[in-house]
Amino acid sequence: MKIAVTATGNDLNAQVDPRFGRAEYFIIVDPDTLEFEAISNSGTAAAHGAGIQSGQLISSRDVSVVITGQVGPNAYQTLEAAGIKMFHAGNVTVAEAIETFKKGQLQQINQIGPAHRGLRTRGRL
Repeated sequence: MKIAVTATGNDLNAQVDPRFGRAEYFIIVDPDTLEFEAISNSGTAAAHGAGIQSGQLISSRDVSVVITGQVGPNAYQTLEAAGIKMFHAGNVTVAEAIETFKKGQLQQINQIGPAHRGLRTRGRL
């Protein structure tokens, strides 16, 4: 099993990025060994379609689970179509999110989050 965690940095000590489609990084983790690969998300600069691009990137990596803050409508549909389960993690590190997931204590995302509409998030134009 591989888990993709959205992250603000490129290692297990980075905070979970609350955005899926526009996350800075995806940390692909083997939850048994904690071996990981950090992937810079090219979708952060997309004018639109970041959720779909990010979902396709993750599904191409044989990921079974995504841990993030929230998932917008396009990303949700892309991940769901690929059979990838989504789980919510709050303000924790990637390593803490993985451990909490392994204990079965993360809530599965069954509801679509808000769309971010291009680069107009968090004051960026």
